[in-house]
Amino acid sequence: MPQNITEQDLFNHLKHKAQLKQLVYNHTYNSFREFKQIIRALADYYQNNVESGGPRVAFEYRDKGEFQVELKFGGDVLIFLMHTNVFEFSRDHEVMKTNYIREDKERSYCGVIQIFNFLADSFKYNRENDLGYMIGRVFINKDQHYFIEGKRELGFLYNNFEQAVINRESASEIIKSAILYTINFDLLVPPFDEVKIVNVAMIQSAIESMKMTTGKRLGFRFQADEKG
Repeated sequence: MPQNITEQDLFNHLKHKAQLKQLVYNHTYNSFREFKQIIRALADYYQNNVESGGPRVAFEYRDKGEFQVELKFGGDVLIFLMHTNVFEFSRDHEVMKTNYIREDKERSYCGVIQIFNFLADSFKYNRENDLGYMIGRVFINKDQHYFIEGKRELGFLYNNFEQAVINRESASEIIKSAILYTINFDLLVPPFDEVKIVNVAMIQSAIESMKMTTGKRLGFRFQADEKG
């Protein structure tokens, strides 16, 4: 231990850092509970108020535990996941260049709620090789401020981190934007040259359980579709 650091300094630093991360975790956890309540309320509203002119379209809330909730609608599933750890951004991240963070570096410690989109049939037919896409992630700090990193429809809110507070209204807007983006994020036919040759084992497996790899943007990484 360096001579200029006392045991008291060491443990004061440990206590302060732990309390900071616990505060961020609590804000993120409470926000995620709000997410779950909003999603459930949307599903209840749909069941009680939306009339279907034909076959009823699914819109279902599924609680998958303390840190995961699913929303199934039409042929899609949105999965909301809260990470149990607290993160800090790298020095090269855009958010670190904002005055809001420069004024107080502790504001850069955030909890994360991630939003993924999968095809409903991927789970229905147990197609383990199917692809899902992270369409956004919500960062929440000690001040209960947030920003979103993700698809254009969810927005890039670096410049609003200083003012944007996570509450029921903002959480509801995030969820609705994620649903709207997913509705408009259509399944594309994969390039012919990527699927024109299959072996016997692959076709037998596909016949048995429809396990040919499927994804809305098959063959493309999420990063390659950022402008979609």
